[in-house]
Amino acid sequence: MGKLTDKIALITGSDSGIGQATAIEFAKEGADVVVHYLEDADGANATREQVEAQGRRAIVVHGDHGDEATVKEWFRAALEAFGRIDILMNNASVDASGTYVADLEIADFEATMRSNLIGQLICCKHFINHRKQTGGGGKIINITSVHQEQARAGAADYDCSKGALRNLTRTLVLEVSRWG
Repeated sequence: MGKLTDKIALITGSDSGIGQATAIEFAKEGADVVVHYLEDADGANATREQVEAQGRRAIVVHGDHGDEATVKEWFRAALEAFGRIDILMNNASVDASGTYVADLEIADFEATMRSNLIGQLICCKHFINHRKQTGGGGKIINITSVHQEQARAGAADYDCSKGALRNLTRTLVLEVSRWG
C-alpha cells in the first residue's frame, strides 16, 4: 500500500472497465485521480466517488481526447486542482468495427485511429511538455492489446491502431528517457 502516495494520475476512459478499475486501485495506493469520460457521466461520477471513498481527491473531465483543445483544457483543470500530473494512463479507445477492409469506410477507419492513436499522442504531447516544465520524471502508460500482434478479420481499424500505439510507446521511450 502507498506505492503512489500523493501522486496525481490522469486516466482516460476511467468511467468504466480497465480505466475505472485502475483509478480505484491507484487511489488505494495513494494517488489522486483525474477521471475522464466521453459519454458516461454517471460512470465517471461513480469512479470519482470510489476514488474519494479511498480518502483521495478526484476531478472529472469530459470530452474527446482526439481534440487537442479539449486535452489542453483537461490539463488546465488538473493543474488548477492538483498543481501537477505525475502519471498519464492512455486507456480510452474504441473497439473493432467488425467491418472487413473491402467494406470499411475510410472515415470510420480514421475515426478509430483518432480515438485509439491520435488521442493518445495528443495526451502524451501535453504530458511530456508539462513534465519537462516541472523538471522531468513521470510515467506514461499506454494500453494496447494482444491484437497489436494478433490480427483478426473485421478488425483492421482496431488492430492497426493498437500496433501503431505500441510503436508510439517505443518511440517515446527513446525520446523521453533522458528526462526520467
